Amino acid sequence: MSTTNDPLHGLTLQAILTDLVEHYGWDGLAQRIDIRCFKSDPSIKSSLTFLRKTPWAREKVEALYLQRRR
Repeated sequence: MSTTNDPLHGLTLQAILTDLVEHYGWDGLAQRIDIRCFKSDPSIKSSLTFLRKTPWAREKVEALYLQRRR
């Protein structure tokens, strides 16, 4: 039986982003991660499109999620 130490294992980017938006709101998220898609007419869909194409931004979102979960 294999186990993973990856705390994000099984989580979708959408689930992570939704959790962060519910916790911080778009304004709070934009303050913590300076990305235009969180500031200008933000939506889950547009943010997911950007994050999937932009590895550095996705890493910041995942890091914030992990920090919040500690």
